[in-house]
Amino acid sequence: MKKHTAEQAAVYLILTASAVLVLYPVVYSFFLSVMKPEEASVFPPSIIPHTFNPANFIDVFGIVPIAAFIGNTFLVSGIVMAGQLITASLAAYAFAKMDFKGKGFIFSLFVASMMVPWEVTMIPNYLTVRSLNWLDTYQGLTVPFLATAFGTFLLRQFFLQLPKELFEAARMDGCGHIRYFLLHVLPLSRPAIGTLAVYSFLNMYNSYLWPLLITNSEMMRTVQIGISMLEFQESTSWNLVFAGITLAILPSLLLLVFGLKQLVRGMSAGALKG
Repeated sequence: MKKHTAEQAAVYLILTASAVLVLYPVVYSFFLSVMKPEEASVFPPSIIPHTFNPANFIDVFGIVPIAAFIGNTFLVSGIVMAGQLITASLAAYAFAKMDFKGKGFIFSLFVASMMVPWEVTMIPNYLTVRSLNWLDTYQGLTVPFLATAFGTFLLRQFFLQLPKELFEAARMDGCGHIRYFLLHVLPLSRPAIGTLAVYSFLNMYNSYLWPLLITNSEMMRTVQIGISMLEFQESTSWNLVFAGITLAILPSLLLLVFGLKQLVRGMSAGALKG
């Protein structure tokens, strides 16, 4: 019994140390964001702030339109997330539950596209967006990312795990593909759908190169570019930079805090129903 308790305590100790290592960069960003300029630039840096200067956040709003950047990022990330959920779920259902000619070959093309680096398609996508006059628009920021091979693969694998007897029983009751997809498949697939939603939202929220490439005006910039605008060639106030980083991180953390319970509840419900 004592051996088991000691092993459990060691596991908790290792997990606690790992959590501290993971969370420390985020916590240190918060510390730097409230330091005064002279303390933030000192070397070696202070681990814990000796001053408290919340005016840094007000200064960031005065230097760059950070609120507009965060709003743009949320809008673009939300549109991309919704688009990927719709296209990926429909495509995954077709590959998992419907029979049509060339299904295996087409799905192989989907999977093969995941092996193509995004940098290879960046220039063709840019030329396409420019030819459509979508530079510096929300269409240019979102449309190239509304479909995802990874999401299709993820949801297809989950749909294949659903019992065939459920589909056969639904067909016997006169349930067609659309009704079965909406009323049975989607409710049972909340864990996979939630995973894809979180992945697609955060992936677009942290995007930097594509928004930098196709946007020109400040009012179309996203928050990742806005943070880089806080760095100047002559001198950089690191307390203001980290204040901007904190403002960019905070919405994601709040979404995680308020959405984690619902996500876990959805996963549990899907596991029980499955």
